[in-house]
Amino acid sequence: MAEMIYFISDAHLGSGSDSRQREQELCRFLDSIKADCRTLFLLGDMFDFWFSYRYTVPRGHTRLLGKLAELADSGVELHFFIGNHDMWLFDYLEKEMGAVMHSDPEVMVIDGKRFLIGHGDGQGHLDKNYDLLRRIFRSRLNQRLFALLPASWTFPIALRWSDSNKEKHARKDTLHYLGDDREGIVRYCRERLKSEHFDYCIFGHRHTPLTMPLSTANCELPTVYVNTGDWLFNRNYAVYDTATHQLTLHNLIDG
Repeated sequence: MAEMIYFISDAHLGSGSDSRQREQELCRFLDSIKADCRTLFLLGDMFDFWFSYRYTVPRGHTRLLGKLAELADSGVELHFFIGNHDMWLFDYLEKEMGAVMHSDPEVMVIDGKRFLIGHGDGQGHLDKNYDLLRRIFRSRLNQRLFALLPASWTFPIALRWSDSNKEKHARKDTLHYLGDDREGIVRYCRERLKSEHFDYCIFGHRHTPLTMPLSTANCELPTVYVNTGDWLFNRNYAVYDTATHQLTLHNLIDG
């Protein structure tokens, strides 16, 4: 049986009245792939908000966490790229199930193919206000100060703020490809391709499932850009077949 590499992102568990249903669907999907899954990449924003207090685990998400632990125990390699909603996971998944945590895009070689993989927030630097906010959120000092506040204060505030941002960014005029100049991740990938080649660039964050070729003037070999869509509005995933060396994008809703 061929070994597969799976990529999913942006489930935003904890957000919306259908969060439990999304989590159950996601767990059923993970059950369906465990026989051939060699590596599972979680490309961020799997949780709508998370903060790893030293002795406190956020309420909920037990089905997904249990399923990920089950996969890890069966030998599946787990990689988690933190997103802008769950950037404060810290080492929780690493300690609990051996997941490899990533805070920024990484270059990985998989079966001889070069992959550029990440969540995608802040790439391309199109939003200076967000760039500043991202630095504030990633500050170790600010994280320590935030940890001093009780979870009963921080979680309700963070979830309300998260929901308001999703409503703003979920407008129909943003949930499609905006063009090369307005897609920060694409701009970032093209800039990286000027100095090195990748066979695949795989990101989440945009909630816009997409497969498209990327090219630069000094890059003769084809590069494929894939955005993994989401599990908030859609049920997307990407899979790389190690036997055929093909990367494909799928939607469970469409079949």
